[in-house]
Amino acid sequence: MSDDLITITVDGRELSASKGQMLIEVTDQAGIDIPRFCYHKKLSIAANCRMCLVEVEKAPKPLPACATPVMPDMVVHTRSELARSAQKGTMEFLLINHPLDCPICDQGGECELQDVALGYGESSSAYTEGKRVVIDKYLGPLISTEMTRCIHCTRCVRFGEEIAGLRELGATGRGENVRIGTYIEKSVVSEVSGNVIDICPVGALTAKPSRFTARAWELSQHAGISPHDCLGSNVFIHTEKGTVNRVVPRENEQINEVWIADRDRFSYQGLNSADRLVVPKLRVDGELVDTDWDTALQFVAKRLTKAQDQLATLVSPYATLEEMFLAQKLTRALGACDIDHRLGQQDFSDQARAPVMPWLGMDIPALESLDAVLLIGANVRKEQPLAALRLRKVAMNGGSVSLMNTSKAPVHFDPLENLSLAPPQMLPALASLAHEAGVDGEVLMNIAQDSDDAYARIAASLSKSEHSAIVLGSQAVTSPEFAAIRALAAAIATATGSVLAYLPEAGNTCGAWLSGCVPHRGPGGEALESVGRDAHALLSTASDTLLLLNVEPELDAADPSAVTAALEDSGAVIAISSYLGGSVATHADVVLPLGVFTETAGTYVNASGRWQFTKGVPEPLGQARPGWKIMAALGALCDLEGFEYASVTAVSAELQQLCQDVQLDNSYTVPGAVEVRPNGATLYLIGENTLYSGDPVVRRATALQKTRDARVNARVGAETARRFGLAEGDRVSLRYNGTGSAELPVVLDDAIPDQCVWVPRGVSESANLGPLNAPIDMEKV
Repeated sequence: MSDDLITITVDGRELSASKGQMLIEVTDQAGIDIPRFCYHKKLSIAANCRMCLVEVEKAPKPLPACATPVMPDMVVHTRSELARSAQKGTMEFLLINHPLDCPICDQGGECELQDVALGYGESSSAYTEGKRVVIDKYLGPLISTEMTRCIHCTRCVRFGEEIAGLRELGATGRGENVRIGTYIEKSVVSEVSGNVIDICPVGALTAKPSRFTARAWELSQHAGISPHDCLGSNVFIHTEKGTVNRVVPRENEQINEVWIADRDRFSYQGLNSADRLVVPKLRVDGELVDTDWDTALQFVAKRLTKAQDQLATLVSPYATLEEMFLAQKLTRALGACDIDHRLGQQDFSDQARAPVMPWLGMDIPALESLDAVLLIGANVRKEQPLAALRLRKVAMNGGSVSLMNTSKAPVHFDPLENLSLAPPQMLPALASLAHEAGVDGEVLMNIAQDSDDAYARIAASLSKSEHSAIVLGSQAVTSPEFAAIRALAAAIATATGSVLAYLPEAGNTCGAWLSGCVPHRGPGGEALESVGRDAHALLSTASDTLLLLNVEPELDAADPSAVTAALEDSGAVIAISSYLGGSVATHADVVLPLGVFTETAGTYVNASGRWQFTKGVPEPLGQARPGWKIMAALGALCDLEGFEYASVTAVSAELQQLCQDVQLDNSYTVPGAVEVRPNGATLYLIGENTLYSGDPVVRRATALQKTRDARVNARVGAETARRFGLAEGDRVSLRYNGTGSAELPVVLDDAIPDQCVWVPRGVSESANLGPLNAPIDMEKV
């Protein structure tokens, strides 16, 4: 037996345990149930509920199993008279002030307090005094409070401090006067705040959007995958009478542990929004009118057959792998080359050197084991909230995390460096870092370098670490200088021995690359002789026939200002969409109703390359259909071979066969000296998709749109505000290239560098503005 293993006896059973393990961990592993409220395997030990008291021989009194380390030859009794008496006594004290409102409590039926009270409570109480009443706290649009039910386990407090990294909740007072709440009256703003709902053992914290809508026993539970970020968080989808009622985490230590982001939890509100498309629409005399599937499919098939190689296809990176694969198969079977999923990207000049699938370069849990990380163009906390929790552990464990973005990224840990760089400063900053890392001077010869000790510190942290990574995020990918940024990042990674990694923005970006939804490669990364137009070209110039799969062009495009003209000048626009709104409603000649992610069976490939299949539940709303079925039907109607699929698994099996030899490798060859485009503007437009503006479903989730992260404004730094005579609350008019414009309220933000104005993307208010990092005109209204 290992020196680290000891033997203990629990209820007459001999158990092996590691030195230093807490008793409750050992009993959980052995399947021995000990009641608890404050203990949670992901949180620190509090030992304040005392529900887990057990008898330990030779101890003078019962001990809390959660805070008692195992000792060699320890003998424990969890069901002895002493242990049961202590547990029953604790239960009676906990129920003294608890209200008897189980019939109206959303936690009823799945409440830890109910379960434990049934096993350890009495049918009557000796307590005859009046119960306390606690005023409820307002925590924002996502979390509902009934604080009289709180038993002071402090799980929510510890979650905020230890996991989320934000001390938003705390305990004040003593004894029965303890109150859990925010330190000052304000809403909870963490992007993972909804997890306190799951870990609350009583009904003190519940989900506000689903409050009073269904009882736990009325819900059906289905395993699912959340498509809103690149991790592919595992979730349970709860439905009631065919309608999604709520979403909760499904434990998977390899992906999301036991947590999910608020975006994953509450996006379901957008599934059945007012503009949900439930019947096919055909444009007749300038108006979209209801039609049947046969008529709509025949119309589309005739148009596709006529277009042939003039067809252009744009695919959402949030679509399933099967939808993507059949979209490219249909496009290429007709002889066309124009297909892409990189809707927000501007620079495609190095796409031939891009990896077969830009990926994380490691398993997701491996993020925690890194010693040093450099994030370039990645607002990781707002783009990938659960990946940010992993990176927080790096900093908490003594590692270094540095960030280089166009605005200072909000983080929940102490970074080594957090640099805010205006667009003209990004390449010089990276060149300076490359110089400090020892990159060949020939690569840097065209770039003027900055002098700042920060670059030396970052370079040293990467070079001296055994496990380090340089991560490219969505701001880097959407930059008009992406090729140069990638080249410099690759050079730095090589010089420092770091892994070059990508954090794709969307839930199935990796799947889009593998399925062939790029103009220069087919499924499995096969290089093509005929290279089509990229997404930026397809969304800024006219096409003979444009096919849109789950795309909202004016919100997804790199240059929203060019979308309207491109759609107006196109010969035909065919939209396969879950919603009827925006430019789809205005310009589409036919719209086919698409099932949303909960209704569609399919596969998502996450950032670590893991293929995850999910079944569609419930049935699609109205006449909506899964995208793979629509594509298969169109292929058959166009008399194309290879579109006879009996099931969605047959589609994914075909693609798996094509991808069986794919080797994931992010290595990148730097092509000599990095080229730099001259740029001399006085004010630049910067921004990103916000936490709640990335995809069609999230954009329609009403509760999420009420949060602080969904506010739409123009943010400027103090120096820019002084130069333009702006104050907090003023309104400014933004104009791009003399055409697209927007009028927004001003927010002063020190995170924004000088010569920049930050505006959120993916929202209607900014849908007329130009591409990111472009010159912009601004004036006070």
